[in-house]
Amino acid sequence: MTTTPALVPHGRRHRLVGVAVSAAVALPLMVSGGNTSAGAWDGGGEDPVVAWNAIAGDAALASCIAPANDPLHESRMYAMTHVAVHDALNAIDRRSEPYAFHPPPRPAASPLAAVAAAAHGVLVPALQDLPDIFPPECIAAGVQLVEDAYDDALAEIPDGRAKTQGIALGRGAAATIVALRSADGSDTLMVDPNYPQGDELGEYRFTPGTPFAFAPGWGDVAPFVLKDASQFGARRPYRVTSRRYTRDFNEVKRLGGDGTPTSPSARTPDQTQIALFWVDSSPLSWNRIARTVSTSAGLDTWENARLFGLLNLAMADGYIGSFETKYDFNFWRPVTAIQLAADDGNPDTVANPSWMPLVTTPPIPDHDSAHAVEGAVAAEVFRRFFRTDRMSFEACSLTLPEGQQCDDATPVLRSFDRFSDAADENGESRVLVGFHFRHAVDDGLHHGKRIADRAVGRFLRPVSGRGTAPPDTGRAP
Repeated sequence: MTTTPALVPHGRRHRLVGVAVSAAVALPLMVSGGNTSAGAWDGGGEDPVVAWNAIAGDAALASCIAPANDPLHESRMYAMTHVAVHDALNAIDRRSEPYAFHPPPRPAASPLAAVAAAAHGVLVPALQDLPDIFPPECIAAGVQLVEDAYDDALAEIPDGRAKTQGIALGRGAAATIVALRSADGSDTLMVDPNYPQGDELGEYRFTPGTPFAFAPGWGDVAPFVLKDASQFGARRPYRVTSRRYTRDFNEVKRLGGDGTPTSPSARTPDQTQIALFWVDSSPLSWNRIARTVSTSAGLDTWENARLFGLLNLAMADGYIGSFETKYDFNFWRPVTAIQLAADDGNPDTVANPSWMPLVTTPPIPDHDSAHAVEGAVAAEVFRRFFRTDRMSFEACSLTLPEGQQCDDATPVLRSFDRFSDAADENGESRVLVGFHFRHAVDDGLHHGKRIADRAVGRFLRPVSGRGTAPPDTGRAP
């Protein structure tokens, strides 16, 4: 793994602002103030599935749910979008099994029009239905970005029956998945200042700077591919008095501090870069990687529809499964554990009441790591889809210091030779940034792999005799 250039420790482009969500609570949001690809339609010569995936990411940034604010609704939006895109295309030429939309075939329909209408038909209502913790001007910006891209995309398609049929298919696929998910539980309370705080050893307490729990009901959202949210639950956290807990406690305390005199850290410069690099929203970053590897592999439109469909279905369920696990175990975060260690009953842990992590800890329980789950989901989907773990690629980030982000002139590019290497580094980052104990990361990696295996083994399966590769025969759990 190589990087370029060296980390610059100051000047973050993304600024923190406070959005009032109640009289007592302010949710810190990291709002993009820098460049994105602006959401403009750029489909000339680019695969339409890849192009609309990028537009969806730009819309998430414009609407303020990305790069780090609400990956839950972000993942749901991407999953619904790519289900609609996949199913619309497979109503034109059935190469893989549809997820929800089963119209009569329309082989003469325009694929470009179908993809555009499907993506537009999901993105606009999904953005408009985002929780009211986000400023209306953010939501409006995201919607306008999608509308402009849609108008531009349709303007490039010649008028006629093929265009009309393609639009109808796309709209039908979008309406089907929007209706299917209309009562899925995603309207759950996102910011809960009244969430009960624990008082027993290891129980979750609100973390510094965030006096609320984030999305405690997300584990009750209806899954896309899992039987239920608890299907592949993680092992329990270690007992606070155990040797394994002590090992993990000392590791995150040694590495995860913010580097000030009161919270010293033994991180190397490269480890600090890793910690900040992967703060980026998992749905945003892994879809960005998917666009890179798709282009490198030369996938066609239908292959892209299946790849992005599987990736985002599995990632959406990664969050649902992890949040069910998190709030079931309700285990405390390292920042709480380190500050309160004097009273944890473990003689081998030493308290530091002033200890703080490198980045403010997300206001959700520790175990398991949703970030690790998502990285493992993505890497396993890629491995199963391409039938190899070995593929060289580079990745960038939107949460590094200014001058090093994706759209800067000289962005930091981290290089990988295996999908699993990227997933492992993504998981490692959560210890280095001070967010998670090692056990939460390890269990998250295992959890995510099982979710991905089920998604690839049971959904959007290639139709026999179609496509450039034989059907994946890996058995799902």
